[in-house]
Amino acid sequence: MALLPGCNRRPDTGRVIVSAIGEPPRLLDPRRAQLDTPDQLFADATAEGLVRFDAGGQIEPGLAERWIVIDGGTSYIFRLREGEWANGTPVTADQVVAALKQQMAAGSRNPLAPFLTAIDEIVVMTPQVIEVRLIRPRPDLLKLFAQPELAIWPRQRVGGAGPMRVAIAGRSPLLRPAIDPSQAEPDDQQERQPQDDVRLIGERASRAIVRFAAHESDLVTGGSFVDWPLVPMARIAPTNIELDPAAGLFGFTIVNRDGFLADAANRDALSQAIDREALTGAIRAGWDTTAQILPDALDSAAPPAAPAWAALPIDQRRAAARARVAAWQGDAISLRIAMPDGPGATIVYGRVAASLRAIGITTTRVAMRQDADLRLVDAVAPYDSARWYLANACAMCSDPTRDALLAARDAPTLADRSRLIAAADVALRDDVAFIPIARPLRWSLVAQRLAQWRPNARAWHPLNRLRLDTN
Repeated sequence: MALLPGCNRRPDTGRVIVSAIGEPPRLLDPRRAQLDTPDQLFADATAEGLVRFDAGGQIEPGLAERWIVIDGGTSYIFRLREGEWANGTPVTADQVVAALKQQMAAGSRNPLAPFLTAIDEIVVMTPQVIEVRLIRPRPDLLKLFAQPELAIWPRQRVGGAGPMRVAIAGRSPLLRPAIDPSQAEPDDQQERQPQDDVRLIGERASRAIVRFAAHESDLVTGGSFVDWPLVPMARIAPTNIELDPAAGLFGFTIVNRDGFLADAANRDALSQAIDREALTGAIRAGWDTTAQILPDALDSAAPPAAPAWAALPIDQRRAAARARVAAWQGDAISLRIAMPDGPGATIVYGRVAASLRAIGITTTRVAMRQDADLRLVDAVAPYDSARWYLANACAMCSDPTRDALLAARDAPTLADRSRLIAAADVALRDDVAFIPIARPLRWSLVAQRLAQWRPNARAWHPLNRLRLDTN
């Protein structure tokens, strides 16, 4: 990558140019299993859900202008705003309910569907009011409804009712604020300034960083540990580099339990052996490490369950792990580790391989979709529930551990849920189905004209909340 001069300030004129790391954005299909950052931003801008996240990661109205929670948290009643789909037809409660039911139907590939099992039914109460009825309380339901994966599209697929519209389609669509029919002076909304528009580009990190350093964009978003080593090479001004206090999982899920990995104590030896501080420090100084799955108690009744060796120095931990490997009576141990492409992933793999080689284990790096023994997980939590962490860490758990997770999910009261989540956390720690390493690393490059941009735990930065609202 060519070294380019730092970026100080772009004038607050002209459209906002956003580079999102990933493939060019496409029209969201809510049945798709995964969305990358450009798809998520495009969906959130053009087809919001009942609620959405603001610049600080807090809940704000979306299709619903207000809501109430009654019956001990088992009924959410939403009043829809006066909205329009992209073709100008009005949004109706029937359409919203039909779209939500489709996303949560049996067999749905929506990644959030497993966390919506508390929903019993969704019904139309009036042409502008819907009710979501729950089997058990879910205080985090609004944060789930704010996710781009639950953006609402009409069945005709004419385009959503999001805060923005596609003004010019293509691989790098131009988005423009939608006219709000509920405002008293809709003609005033026609007088948009060029800086109200957003051009969304999906591209690889190296191109996005060069574009920003050349003063040709205002925001690079969706950066992770994979791409972080490229940032210092471009000599970006420190005032333009932002890090999110992202909450989530970063570590290795154990996806094979044959041979050496069949024993929980052997799996624990892998976790003991990894020098987390050396690993994260090789990417970025100050990247926080962890040896536990939960970042905090959250909605668990107990503090996070940490392994017994968590406070021991690395030399002592490695000695115990080396003894465990030496006692193995089977064939020489060689593990396949699935990692994404990119310079940061190469550094992380090298550090993990060195740690495991120090206790007598050889490794091979494979692609993320190939068969593996360990697979990297790097995910930001969509909401603040311990169950999300435990469920995503349990790719291949023992039956008792999985039963503990299901019991927590199906708990009839919040008190029971908290108690059972704590039990599931201990069960997952003892099962050693996941090797925690650190918090997710999320970074952005932000021009100073984007005065509304805010770091937040969701690492989420909606396109309609970048500049200060001057309308």
